[in-house]
Amino acid sequence: MAQDDSDWKRVAKDVPELRLLKTLVTGLALVMGLGMIAIVGLLWLRLGQPVLPELPSNIALPDGAQADAVTFARDWIVVVTDAGEVLLYDHAGALRDRVQP
Repeated sequence: MAQDDSDWKRVAKDVPELRLLKTLVTGLALVMGLGMIAIVGLLWLRLGQPVLPELPSNIALPDGAQADAVTFARDWIVVVTDAGEVLLYDHAGALRDRVQP
């Protein structure tokens, strides 16, 4: 039968580079584990936040219009309707401008 090299201590004495290789692989596994924990933690923190801020209750769309998109700018709330019209509201909810592109 061939020589059995399954005894780690005896093989490590014969080939000292294996101890360095074992240390490097263990270190890499630890770093990858910590990285996965960090990524999961960041995703949990970011995805746990509310998606959109609350719209003012006094924003009223024109009759028959439905909102397709809403954007919160620094000074404006921009609503794009299903007809393609752009409505500009201030933060109090008053309609300031209507733009038909």
